[in-house]
Amino acid sequence: MLTSEQILAWLRCDDPAALEDLWQLADTVRHCCVGDAVHLRGLVEISNTCVRQCAYCGLRAGHTQLQRYRMSADEILDCAALATRLGYGTVVLQAGEDPLLSPADIADIVRGIKSTTPLAVTLSLGEQEDENLSLWKSAGADRYLLRFETSDTELYQTIHPPYRNRTGDRFSRLRKLRQLGYEVGSGVMAGIPGQTCQSLARDIEVFAELDLDMIGIGPFIPHPATPLGDPALVASLHARAGADQAPASELMVYKMVALTRIMCPQANLPSTTALATINKTNGRELGLQRGANVVMPNLTPVKYRAMYEIYPAKACIGESAEDCSGCLRSRIARIGRKVGQGQGGRKKQA
Repeated sequence: MLTSEQILAWLRCDDPAALEDLWQLADTVRHCCVGDAVHLRGLVEISNTCVRQCAYCGLRAGHTQLQRYRMSADEILDCAALATRLGYGTVVLQAGEDPLLSPADIADIVRGIKSTTPLAVTLSLGEQEDENLSLWKSAGADRYLLRFETSDTELYQTIHPPYRNRTGDRFSRLRKLRQLGYEVGSGVMAGIPGQTCQSLARDIEVFAELDLDMIGIGPFIPHPATPLGDPALVASLHARAGADQAPASELMVYKMVALTRIMCPQANLPSTTALATINKTNGRELGLQRGANVVMPNLTPVKYRAMYEIYPAKACIGESAEDCSGCLRSRIARIGRKVGQGQGGRKKQA
């Protein structure tokens, strides 16, 4: 395990030779603690409607030019069946906070997936009330993803305005998910305007304190139709952080993934789509070689994908699910790794 000072020093390190030691250590920890398998989680973006006004997200309610969609239950179940045919172990149902996705309908969809496939079901549907989370767990949902994005309270409040005068508390939601028996996932963006390296170091410590089962880390990618697409706001937030502003760079994401693997050796860590977006050539591969052990191929029907625009120019928008699967399997094989079998849940070690 690393001290706070060591984590911060690595985050500020730009020496390629020194960083090679970090990559090797993270890869060794990954090999020893979770093995060489790369688990495939099929992503289904079931709705791009959201009531929230998050300052970085292209799905925000204030983005009035975005064409909205909501998948039917049959479409979602067809995607889950496709995930099974493609050999995935998990399906991830993701959406904005859409009030017309009724809790009962989501529960029925979860039951349908669990009764007709061998898949684990992961939900990523934003901040939800206790009764909804309990209902979905009872229906058979296995995992829940809720990224806290930053542990810096002031910055979080800047980028996450309250909804209906109710300030969100994602840490209480994460604790509730644990109490309900979910495998719990969270994560952060690296390089949010106003975010310091010190703040990112604290995020890694929070991952370990929460004993998260899944941790996703991606770069901040500005969307022009959001407040954080405004250069004036970005400049003011950068001034807040000063010289310690964390860069929204590919390198910073690799450092965060590697350090998280060392601090959370048993967690499942994806090499994210956002990472592949800023390095389409080999971003996913480098993430896998620096601590990650999961990738998330997209199962969303192509006709909807461009509308799920959390950030622009997302990787693999036009690829069919079959092409995406074949591409990822080839990339995994080229780095000497193998595709994982089964649901690929976290295996806690004594």
